[in-house]
Amino acid sequence: MNNPMEVSRLTPTPFEFAQLASFCKAAGDPLRLEILKVLSQNAYGVLELCQLFDVKQSGMSHHLKVLANAGLASTRREGNSIFYRRALGSDNPEIQPLHKALLNAVDSAAITPELADRIARLHRERSQLSLVFFEQNSERFKANQDLIAGYEQYGSSILELLDSAIDKRDTGVALEVGPGEGELLPELCRRFDQVIALDNSEQVLSLARQYAASHKLGNVRFILGDLLDPTPQIEPVNCITLNMVLHHIPNPSQAFANLSRMLRADGVLLVTDLCQHDQAWARDNCGDIWLGFESNELTDWAQAAGLEEGESLFLALRNGFQIQLRQFIKKGITP
Repeated sequence: MNNPMEVSRLTPTPFEFAQLASFCKAAGDPLRLEILKVLSQNAYGVLELCQLFDVKQSGMSHHLKVLANAGLASTRREGNSIFYRRALGSDNPEIQPLHKALLNAVDSAAITPELADRIARLHRERSQLSLVFFEQNSERFKANQDLIAGYEQYGSSILELLDSAIDKRDTGVALEVGPGEGELLPELCRRFDQVIALDNSEQVLSLARQYAASHKLGNVRFILGDLLDPTPQIEPVNCITLNMVLHHIPNPSQAFANLSRMLRADGVLLVTDLCQHDQAWARDNCGDIWLGFESNELTDWAQAAGLEEGESLFLALRNGFQIQLRQFIKKGITP
């Protein structure tokens, strides 16, 4: 005869049936599955998703609510806007296998060329807005950025992670994406045979050139280009640094994928950026696209790009902001 306690444990509660029904409802619509596919790579606002799928706002809001209620989509507030991204797992262990199987199936499906074009166009629009800001505000950008976090507040911590990362590794070539005014360049030049500085703004790159010239840095090569653009071609390097750059990039997950391809096997990626915050003024004053990131977002993007997590540091600033310094290593052994 069955133990009554075992039967009770195996009997789903009404809440579990309701959660399962909610999950099945969310997964039972082709448009919602396509939305999940798109949300796997980036976060989007409601109006952006309306633009991508040519759906009215009321209809898109309904679909997103269904996905959120089922635990398939999560939200984050960016100032006065709410952005949606795909939830990675379910809190309910009974539904978790279904959740994983559904996302695997969604990821194996292809989006239409028309949708891919719309996504690419949206990312270009985001990039253009950021680029215009830097071109118009390059002279006062550092002063605005210092209102959040100046280099002197975290520069020494970057060097700690950098030195621990390059210990016993080849120090041939380093790439700094978004060198700003060039404060980190002297330290990179001392540690590497060659340094490449990549930026998509000629005005900002000019400031870095001036800084390098004033410090007599002879082993720096400056390249005008976009991290999300496959050109210019850069040979794989030993180390890449992103210093307060990621929150200006329209598609962070794609940035991680591209950075991984630009690293040699056993190469190191160092990312310094803001933790998620609610200071919306940073958008207008500093051209930020994203109001920082949750630590697990960077971890997820790095893992998807084939990078292993290394050391991490988190610094709390007096003005309420928090900075995360993250180290990621490309899987493999340097030949």
